[in-house]
Amino acid sequence: MRKFEIVKDDAIMYGVKDITLPKRGTKYAAGYDFYSPIDVVVEPHSKQIIFSNVKADMNEDEFLMLVPRSSMGKKDISIANTVGIIDKDYYSNPTNDGNIGMFIKNNGDQPFEIKKAPARVLFLFLP
Repeated sequence: MRKFEIVKDDAIMYGVKDITLPKRGTKYAAGYDFYSPIDVVVEPHSKQIIFSNVKADMNEDEFLMLVPRSSMGKKDISIANTVGIIDKDYYSNPTNDGNIGMFIKNNGDQPFEIKKAPARVLFLFLP
């Protein structure tokens, strides 16, 4: 069964426990929006990892793919490694309980601000 869960207390990053689980923006949305547990500014021409404090349980033949929202193209924001792939067995990883991190790269000339949930973050889970 596919589902999102908050990671265990010892894997929570930033001391933040009020986590918004990923959800679809509309009934027919292609994927799920992830939300940041903290406010972050990604400076121009730099990278920043944000841990979501969320893990994903998937069916045996599935993986999670993190991709930028289409609206991020006009802001010159990308994923540092171009696409994020999370394997099914990353769920409950012993080192961090499967905490999904998003490595964001700002290719532009202006700081890029990400607000803590409920503001939408730029990545989708594609089932």
